[in-house]
Amino acid sequence: MSSTPELPAVLAGPILRRLEARRLVLWLVASHGLALRLQLFETDPQGTRPDRQYPLDTENCRKLPVGAEAVLHLIDLPLSSTLPEGQEIGYDLIIDGHGAVADWAPHLLHANQRRPSLVWRSRLTNLLHGSCRKPHQSGPDGLARVDQVVADSLGKPDQRPNLLLLTGDQIYADDVAMPMLATIHALIKRLGLIDETLEGARVGDSQALYRHQDGFHRQRLLPAVESGRALRKRFFGGVRKPIFTTASADRHLVTFAEVIAMYLLAWSPIPWNLAEPRPPLLDGTDQEQYQREARALATFRKQMPEVARALAHLPTLMIFDDHDVTDDWNLTADWEQTAYGQPFSRRIIGNALIAYLLCQGWGNAPDRVTPLIDDASALLGDGTGTLVMASQDALITRLLRFEGWHYQWPGTPKLIVLDTRTRRWRSERRPTRPSGLLDWEALSELQQTLLGEEAVVVVSPAPMFGVKLIETVQRLFTLIGKPLMVDAENWMAHPGAARVLLNIFRHSRTPANYVILSGDVHYSFVYRIRVRHRDGGPRIWQITDSGLRNRFPERLLEWFDRLNRWLYAPWSPLNAFTKRRRLAVTPYRPDPHEAGRRLLNRAGIGRVWLDTDGAPARIRHLGADGHDAEFKPDNRI
Repeated sequence: MSSTPELPAVLAGPILRRLEARRLVLWLVASHGLALRLQLFETDPQGTRPDRQYPLDTENCRKLPVGAEAVLHLIDLPLSSTLPEGQEIGYDLIIDGHGAVADWAPHLLHANQRRPSLVWRSRLTNLLHGSCRKPHQSGPDGLARVDQVVADSLGKPDQRPNLLLLTGDQIYADDVAMPMLATIHALIKRLGLIDETLEGARVGDSQALYRHQDGFHRQRLLPAVESGRALRKRFFGGVRKPIFTTASADRHLVTFAEVIAMYLLAWSPIPWNLAEPRPPLLDGTDQEQYQREARALATFRKQMPEVARALAHLPTLMIFDDHDVTDDWNLTADWEQTAYGQPFSRRIIGNALIAYLLCQGWGNAPDRVTPLIDDASALLGDGTGTLVMASQDALITRLLRFEGWHYQWPGTPKLIVLDTRTRRWRSERRPTRPSGLLDWEALSELQQTLLGEEAVVVVSPAPMFGVKLIETVQRLFTLIGKPLMVDAENWMAHPGAARVLLNIFRHSRTPANYVILSGDVHYSFVYRIRVRHRDGGPRIWQITDSGLRNRFPERLLEWFDRLNRWLYAPWSPLNAFTKRRRLAVTPYRPDPHEAGRRLLNRAGIGRVWLDTDGAPARIRHLGADGHDAEFKPDNRI
């Protein structure tokens, strides 16, 4: 007789989230509720005697079952005294009956390590940032490259990055490979992840969805607009678009359990060993695609121990972008009205937001989201059975109204992370036009936050200052009523939002130095910006690094890069027709790279060193393939 192997104690994590002078925030998922004790080794990070120990009880470790054998552990520990600054500190999680990290997660340790380590510094001097990590994209994983950065810094705490900033699209809920979806379903079954009832769908519940013959061709199951003017008549490549506008909606995640399983597979090697997917019956074309995607996922899976090890060593902050929920999420007021007015599409979006709350949002700002965690805990119960539909819909309504996903990081310079997805400046006169990435109230709050600061680091998932030619193309598609076809979302697309944003930069009491970190676009570039006709005005750097595991079509980006240099050179009269005409924009060149190129199309992660004034002293792209590039000012301009 065959028997199912016993599950390991820990399925994912620990992931180090917030790290402050007197606070430590960790996230992990276990197969059952754990009795935990945290140890800190300050005198000797790899020694045998901890300097202090903390039992993790109900006050500092919340446990939320998301399935019969999957329990989130949200650890938020206030420390009895301040951490020593600029010093490598070992930390360990002791599990009753399972021992230390070295016993239950040896893949989290580097050679000669007994336990993971952390470094706290009050001044931001060294940051890593990246976005857009698609598991079935071919090539190596930029997030795995972070592991090498950590390894190089062991024993040299001054070289350890302060933070890892994941600036959007940590998962692709709307673009899932066939073998990944099969693995997700196998993991749901193995862990007994919680079920739900579906309203307004062609299937009645989650189990019916998983068994459905069209489960791998979900365009036939996803909600579509049956009346109204906009979305049901749009075509892209000859294919009718439903409410969800992604070109890869055939395997769009639907249920809460599917999104939770995706997070586990994105951040830990252990769930991959637990799920034994059964390939579906496919025709020739689908079978070829399945095999191609399986090869890409094999590379992704192989590097997962490195990813998990990096996340255990660096404080990691996150913010959503569209693919964490769905493509074109809240792009226009018309899209919002359509998507939130249909119960099935509203549920799909809401499930992604519940999972974001538990897996990403909580670790960014635990205090702010505590009431939402309370509601989620009440909804989940003991993690078995089926979610109560009325309670699930009530939590989704609260999440859709929540205006606190943005947050700050204490330190110098101040770090501000923007929510550019849910607090949008919607066009009331023309609801099919792109919404502004922040509404007037959010921009006003941003300005108040900036007043009196000497320098600031701003995380904006989409670049505040993008490639002018690409923004022009997006504007042209918007004028003909097709903004969804080109993801026409940029800071300059909405006149009101653009005007207020530029006025913030011109305000005399806002910072002298701005560093803006962005992703989203699947290529990397750096601009230095100054306000024209203003002596001593702010210095602004737009630093975009994207993606961790994604790339722009190579030939198309090459032409965009070349045409942008010709059409929008500093002397070009076309600059007078842009909203940024009062700004002087100087591009940086990636070195080494082809002569003249300013857009770098390479998977990896960005690294920025800041000087004592909060300005970039050095800007690099760390290639996932090991080939790096340094961004340098183009002094020929």
